Amino acid sequence: MTKKKAHKPGSATIAMNKRARHEYFIEDEIEAGISLQGWEVKSLRAGKANIADSYVTFRDGEAFLFGATITPLNVASSHVVCEPMRTRKLLMNRRELDKLFGKVNRDGYTVVALSMYWKNAWTKIKIGLAKGKQDHDKRDNAKDREWAVDKARIMKNAKR
Repeated sequence: MTKKKAHKPGSATIAMNKRARHEYFIEDEIEAGISLQGWEVKSLRAGKANIADSYVTFRDGEAFLFGATITPLNVASSHVVCEPMRTRKLLMNRRELDKLFGKVNRDGYTVVALSMYWKNAWTKIKIGLAKGKQDHDKRDNAKDREWAVDKARIMKNAKR
């Protein structure tokens, strides 16, 4: 048996969408592959990606990532036209696609990008099945977060 190669030091995360968890209730998370061009892979290795405003759309039974920005490098090949806001195809199983498509159409969910990361030599994207939050939900989350910090402080001082 061969051993798996050890993970290289450093973070495997390329880009995060921190605002998604603030704006939406994330019901389910799914890992998907992403179809990229050569210059995009080079830019991702340099960390030049932004998925803050990206979401998933469905066309012809396939899923596409819309709104993700991958900034081209200056040293990228000159004979290729680099389009940073290109719509990129997501690679998923038919069962996963059908499940997401049904939830979006019937139940009013949205599919948003949560994070982009390296998995071995492949670029993966974690997408989330999401429902929108209202303002009072966001305030409740902030209140709960503050209470957790206060509770930790009280517990720390109570042991003295």
